[in-house]
Amino acid sequence: MPSSDSTVGRPDADGGPSDEELIRRTRQGNRLAFKLLVERYEDRVAATIIGMLGPGADAEDAGQETFLRLYERLDQFRGESTLGTYLTRIAINQALQVLRKRKRWTRRFFSRDEHNEELPQPVADTRDDVAREERKQMTHRALQDLSEEHRSVVVLRLLQGYSTKETAEILNIPEGTVMSRLYRASNQLKKSLAPLLETDTA
Repeated sequence: MPSSDSTVGRPDADGGPSDEELIRRTRQGNRLAFKLLVERYEDRVAATIIGMLGPGADAEDAGQETFLRLYERLDQFRGESTLGTYLTRIAINQALQVLRKRKRWTRRFFSRDEHNEELPQPVADTRDDVAREERKQMTHRALQDLSEEHRSVVVLRLLQGYSTKETAEILNIPEGTVMSRLYRASNQLKKSLAPLLETDTA
C-alpha cells in the first residue's frame, strides 16, 4: 500500500538517499522510492541486457522484467551483495531466458518451413554518421556471435567493469572459469572485429 510520506530519507554523500534507505521506503509502500531506484540503475541494466541481446523490443521487455523481478523480490534482498550486483544478476538471467526462447523459436520456425526465403535485412541508417552506426552494429554482431556463456563474461567484465571475483559471484561459476571464458571470448572478438581494427589503424 503506498505510503503518504513523499520524502525518501536523508541524502547520502552524493546528495541522494542511499540504496538502503530507498529499499526500506519501498518495502513500506513508497512508490517514489522505487522510482528513484529504477532511475539510479536503469542505465546499468540497459547496458547489461543490450550487451547480451542487442538493441530491440526483446531488450526493452527484459529490462522492464528485471525491475519487476526486483520489486517482487525486494523483501528477499538481504544486502549480501550490493543492489547493483543483485540487479545485474537478475538482468543476466532475464537475458538468458530470452536467448533460450529465441533458440526454441528459431528451431520451430525453420523446421516447419523447408523453403524459407532469406530473412529481410534491416535498412541501413543513412542519418547522422553512417560509419559510426556500422561500427556499432558490427560490435553488437560480434557480441551476439559469442556463446551465451562467453558473452555474459564479456558483458560483465569488459562492458560493466565487474572484477573477476564479482563476475564469478554473479554467474555462480569459479573465478578460473571466468578468466578462461574471457580469454577465449577475447580471441574470438579480435577475429570478428579484425576488419574494424584494420580500418582504425589504416
